[in-house]
Amino acid sequence: MKIAIQGEPGSFSHDAATRMAPDATIVPCSISAEVFAALTKGTVDAAVIPIENSLAGSVAEHFDLLLTHDVKVVRESLLRIRHNLIGVAGASIDEIDRVFSHPVALAQCRRLFVEHPKMQPVSNYDTAGSVKQVVELGDKRQAAIASEAAARHYGAEILKAGIEDNPQNYTRFFLVRRSADAVSDPEANKTSVAFTGVNRPGYLVAVLSELAARGTNLTKIESRPIHGSPWEYVFYLDFQMGSSDEATQAMEALRSHCAMVKELGRYREARGTESA
Repeated sequence: MKIAIQGEPGSFSHDAATRMAPDATIVPCSISAEVFAALTKGTVDAAVIPIENSLAGSVAEHFDLLLTHDVKVVRESLLRIRHNLIGVAGASIDEIDRVFSHPVALAQCRRLFVEHPKMQPVSNYDTAGSVKQVVELGDKRQAAIASEAAARHYGAEILKAGIEDNPQNYTRFFLVRRSADAVSDPEANKTSVAFTGVNRPGYLVAVLSELAARGTNLTKIESRPIHGSPWEYVFYLDFQMGSSDEATQAMEALRSHCAMVKELGRYREARGTESA
């Protein structure tokens, strides 16, 4: 099984993918659009994408890509995110003046930069890719913020562990497959859906009332602008249900109120978390 991820080996997405499919071959991609292109073309069998972080919020681009591609979410997992300051062998914290990482990772480690004002944060495309870059340059004045796995993979040294500002830092990941290859999970108890409304007052209240009347537990809702249609929005929501039949009934109820409804996936709720 080949699984595409956005990022380099040793990234958090890499870690999440190997935990969900230990025997899979991981296919790194530079950007998320490449991940979905590889999946829809059949170059890979599945993709693992981060969809939401407990501190930074949703990965909006990934919701948009799920909507515009013929794919389904088949599984979710939760990963505890632990950030580390990583440098080349022999480097010391006092020497570091530039720290590279993904912008979200940098934002989650602000205390590090307050405590070490000499360090300048520098945005990069990937956490693990930042470690790779630091190792290739071999400059003891540069460091990266990434996972322990990234340090191991590139032969780097952890200068300081657990540097995240808030330990309650978790990322939710989706395992995504082409719709034609998605197999229904008989124990699925959670559904992700996207919908757009009709031009009448109160339609969103009607949608939510339909879900509430059926006893569904709404766990997430947010809106995103529709590209090419200013001031029009698509809503994304997750809800839990007791059975697959109940989920089907809820979807039918949504269609009676909405101009467009797309089920993004029906899967089992992730119960536990694992540490990166």
